[in-house]
Amino acid sequence: MNLLRMIQNREARIGVIGMGYVGLPLALAFAREEFAVTGIDLSVDKVQSINNGKSYISGVDDIHDVVEAELFRATCDFSVIRDQDVVIICVPTPLSKNQDPDLSYIRSVVVELKNYMRPGSLVILESTTYPGTTEELIANELLLLGLKPGVDYYLCYSPERVDPGNKTYTILNTPKVVGGMTATCLDLGDALYSAIVTRTVRVSTTKAAEMSKLLENTFRSVNIAFINEIALLCDRIGINVWEVIQAASSKPFGFMPFYPGPGIGGHCIPLDPMYLSWKVKGENFFSRFIELSQDLNRNMPRYIMQKIGDVLNARGKSIKGSRILLLGMAYKPDVSDWRESPGLEIYELLEEKGAILVANDPFCEHVRTEKGHVVQVQKTIDPKDLTEYDCVVLLTAHSVYDLSIIANSGVTILDTRNAFSAFDIPTIIRIGDSMSIVNEPSLVRI
Repeated sequence: MNLLRMIQNREARIGVIGMGYVGLPLALAFAREEFAVTGIDLSVDKVQSINNGKSYISGVDDIHDVVEAELFRATCDFSVIRDQDVVIICVPTPLSKNQDPDLSYIRSVVVELKNYMRPGSLVILESTTYPGTTEELIANELLLLGLKPGVDYYLCYSPERVDPGNKTYTILNTPKVVGGMTATCLDLGDALYSAIVTRTVRVSTTKAAEMSKLLENTFRSVNIAFINEIALLCDRIGINVWEVIQAASSKPFGFMPFYPGPGIGGHCIPLDPMYLSWKVKGENFFSRFIELSQDLNRNMPRYIMQKIGDVLNARGKSIKGSRILLLGMAYKPDVSDWRESPGLEIYELLEEKGAILVANDPFCEHVRTEKGHVVQVQKTIDPKDLTEYDCVVLLTAHSVYDLSIIANSGVTILDTRNAFSAFDIPTIIRIGDSMSIVNEPSLVRI
């Protein structure tokens, strides 16, 4: 087959639609294997940055070398699809306000495929979505033009498994699941990804590949919700949940540790389970686990606000009028991605209560709350300023934070990540643990 030979010889031209946290690293991986790659995105700023050889995503290496070698370029012009042998779709799949899948980005790409896709090309969807999307939104739509997968073009689904900030597991050494509409489609998809990853995992259908991604993240969502509920329970009955997790983790079999936190964030765990729940409702199947887990996780920011209120109350203060420093607005350590971050809701909840807030994150210049409020973010910490706050709340434990300076500042700290576990200081309070007041009213001991 001509396309298979072109892939094996690095002659296939690859277009990657969507230059975000998934698309840019993927495009870079193919370019580094000497494929000619074109990134396609509606953002003029992203396109200009790429063509200037500059990455705009933290954790992604400088892209100047592949741009200079003319292996990677970017454009806002979707007509370049007609020049691509492979088109990989990496566009967002958010939820609507009603928590239903918003597939408008995929539908928009399919319109462009109808206009420009060349015969015999390979199309791969990577965007996370419900089982059946590849068939329903791409195969069936192209069939209206008389184009059959496996005959006139080739169609696969391969879920993205990007973990921003993870220096151990990258695109290259994370196994790549691939499902095809036909056996030939699967062979081509497998050959393509084998050029950049150490291992591929072939599954029988695109639906199975789509479901595998939802299973991964629903598994995490359910277990995070469970440990969050255990944290609330331990708080109520006066047990240190972090000590309990550490003890349980000593069992060499049958236990996998998960850790509580202020909520869930990012583009996967808060959204993916709802795609699955939405899909199966059409089959009159209602997943109580998924719905309950989402409810528990979504309510963690309110627990954090309540905990902050308890901390301040122990010092004779209320949330209203208190100066509060929020450390870490990104949803996970050492990345700039603040999508769905629980810190956004915590900020809004505290603001509604009248707190005087300062948001700090070394990786973010600003964030946007769910209500659309743009919050300017402080990127550094002046140790001398810490004592001006009534409470410091650690939401995301970025590695650049000097925990020793913060811990020994004397300010009351609410630690939502157990980052300060090495410090036996009475002014540090953790979630999932009850508080007891010592003699001085300004101090709180765990």
